[in-house]
Amino acid sequence: MGNLRSVEKALQTVGAEVHLATKPEQIAPASAVVLPGVGAIGDCVSNLTDQKLVPALREFLATGKPFLGICLGLQALFDESEESGGVKGLGIFPGNVPRFRVENLKVPHMGWNRLAIQQPGCPLLRDIEPGSFVYFVHSYYVAPRDRSLVCATTDYGGAFCSMIWRDNVFATQFHPEKSQTVGLKMLANFVRLVQ
Repeated sequence: MGNLRSVEKALQTVGAEVHLATKPEQIAPASAVVLPGVGAIGDCVSNLTDQKLVPALREFLATGKPFLGICLGLQALFDESEESGGVKGLGIFPGNVPRFRVENLKVPHMGWNRLAIQQPGCPLLRDIEPGSFVYFVHSYYVAPRDRSLVCATTDYGGAFCSMIWRDNVFATQFHPEKSQTVGLKMLANFVRLVQ
C-alpha cells in the first residue's frame, strides 16, 4: 500500500478519475483497476484476502476491462513467491517470483534501468522508445512459465521480466508513477484504454 497516494496522483495528472476500493463491491463497476504495492508480498496478499478483494479481482480480470499491476501488483498475479517463506500468489498466471541472486550487484535492485521491449505492439508502450529508463525498487522478480507474457525485460546481472501483457492485463515491475515522463506516458496510455 506504500505507493497508493503517488499512483493516485500520477493517474489524476494524466486525466483519470481515481477511487480507492476497499470493498469487493467497489471493484466490479470500475472502468479499470490498478493494483499497486510496495513492501512484502505476504502482507499484500494477506491484505487483499482479509478485505475479501481476491474473488472480486478475479472476476474483474475476466471482464476484459483494463487492469494494471505495479510492483507487488505484478508479483501477486503469479503462483508463489520465495519471499516470506513461499507465499502463494493469486495464481492468475503460472510462474514463480524468485529473489535476485546476482554477484557484485546490490539487492534490492533500486534506481533507474532500461527497458528492452519484447512486444512493441503493447498499448501501454505506445510512443515509448526502446531503451527508455524507468525506476525500480525490488528484490524479487517474476519468472513466467509462459514466455509469451513477457512484454519487456531489463538487465540486472542478466535479463529479467520487467513487464507483462496479456489481453486486458498489464503489469510492471518498475514504478510508472516514479518514472517521470516515460512513466506518465505509460499511465496516460492506460487511461486512454478506458476512454
